[in-house]
This record gives sequence, C-alpha cells and structure tokens, in this order.
Amino acid sequence: MKVFNKGNLLSISGLILFYIIFQILLSTGILDTYIELNIILICINIILAVGLNLITGFTGQFSLGHAAFMSIGAYTSAIITAKLGQPFFVGIILSGIIAALAGIIIGIPTLRLKGDYLAIATLGFGEIVKIIALNIDYIGGAIGFNDIPQYTNWTWAFGMTVLAVVLIKNFLNSYQGRACIAIREDEIAAEAMGINTTYYKVLAFAIGAFFAGIAGSLYANYFYFIKPDSFDFMKSIDILVIVVFGGLGSITGSIIGAIVLSVISLLLQSVSDLRMIIYALILFGIMLFRPTGLMGNQEFKIFKKGVNANDSAKG
Repeated sequence: MKVFNKGNLLSISGLILFYIIFQILLSTGILDTYIELNIILICINIILAVGLNLITGFTGQFSLGHAAFMSIGAYTSAIITAKLGQPFFVGIILSGIIAALAGIIIGIPTLRLKGDYLAIATLGFGEIVKIIALNIDYIGGAIGFNDIPQYTNWTWAFGMTVLAVVLIKNFLNSYQGRACIAIREDEIAAEAMGINTTYYKVLAFAIGAFFAGIAGSLYANYFYFIKPDSFDFMKSIDILVIVVFGGLGSITGSIIGAIVLSVISLLLQSVSDLRMIIYALILFGIMLFRPTGLMGNQEFKIFKKGVNANDSAKG
C-alpha cells in the first residue's frame, strides 16, 4: 500500500484537521469536561470494537472474554504509572504486550474449539482474571485500585484510536489478514489450502488482545480508579454489542457502532429508569430489520481495500 498516494494524503489531512478542531474546542472550554469524557469513552470503545471485530467478525472466533484483556491492560498500566512511577507510554506499551501474551496463552489451548465451546472457554477465562484481581491486595483487591495518574487525554485517545484502526486495516490487507478471513469463510477449505488455521487464529486473538490492553490502559489512566467489577462479563457483552450493531466484518461498522451506541446511551441518561429498556428496544429493532448490523460487511472508501468478505478467498 502506497503511503503517500492522493487518497492517503487526503485521509491524513482530514484526521489532522479533525484532531486540531477538537483540541481547540476542548482547550478553549467550548466543549466541557463531560463532553471530553464521552469523547474519550468513544475512542476507547472504538479500539475495543475493532480489536474484537478482528477476532469475531473477520476470523470467525466467538469470544466472550474481551473485557479480561482490557482488565489486564488497565491493571498493568496502573501498576506501571502509579506504583512504579514510569512514563505513560511505557504503561501503554506494556499493557498491550502483556494483554497480547495473555491472548496467546489462552488462545493456544482454546482456539482449537469452535462456536459455543470457544465462547464458554473465553467466558471462563474472563471470570478467572476477575477472581484473580479480586484476591490480589497489591492491586487493591475487591476495593479497587486508587490514585492512578490521569495521563489519558484527547491526544492520547485519538492517537491510539487512529493507530488501532490503521494497523488492523493494514493487517487485514495483508496475506495474514486474508488467511484469517479465509478461516472465517471455511476453515476446512483454508486448511486444505495449506493455511495453518491454529496459528492465524492465535495471531488474530493476540492482536485483538493487544489493542484491548491499550484500551484498558487509556481507561485506567483517565478515571483514576479501577476495580475488577468494571471488567466483568457484561463489559464483554457491551463490546460484542457494538461489533454486532455496527456490522461483523466491518471496521467502519465498529467505528460507527461505538459512536452511535455511546451517543444513544448519553442521550438516554436523562431517563435513567427507562434508559436500558429503550436501549434494548433500539438494539432489538436493528437486529430485526438489519440483522447484519448498520454496515453489514461494507466499508467506507478509505477502509475498503482488502477487507470485504467477498474477497476473502483470494488471499
């Protein structure tokens, strides 16, 4: 992929302009801290969604333990920055690496499973991580981890979001990415063509876990305080809902799904008693009338090359 072609230069210019406009609005106080909080939450959700979409949407592995990798990243970054006093970028890098290692460790024995069995295995892994966190006093146990430095801001959140989207997009455009898509389309046929299906499933799992760890790092260093219950089974479901809502196998869908669901949740906070009911009805309507999600497996033009499912067998 040529980096400096006309389309890429326009995309880069648009991203820089978008960043500058939001930075000016935030620094001048036109957008208050509450809006900033929600914008950063949207960025974190986008990172989580594109990572899970790589695992579930593009590789076809049904995971219910994505919040566990976010938890690992959050606690790693909290320890690195709060207890060890290291710079934030060290916390972000180590959060992603340790979460990816955890993804490999859980991926090797479990990704030979398929469908519901894999979902149960990853769900069990998430509960194991939660129980371990509840019983380690060094990270606060059930009380939670306090006094985490607030290093996350719009610059970090936006930068990590762009990095996650670009890297996953380019991975999907590569031979390895097409091998993952081929596994989703027909694992037996992929094996017959000489694709090491276990290797590529573990690879996709590790990459998804890596970005979940980065999202956890951003989360921990924005909210000062984390606890094991923040990364429970329902958090994994929330991430999965974003992916399904936007469209399995669509990077654009993950981005739009994260934005739309975050905005809907924000708008419904004024009717807190009915918020979850209305939220559920909206999701039910989408699944009823648009079962493939908002985008299906389609992409905007800037993400289109190499990621459509119809091209999956060509790798």
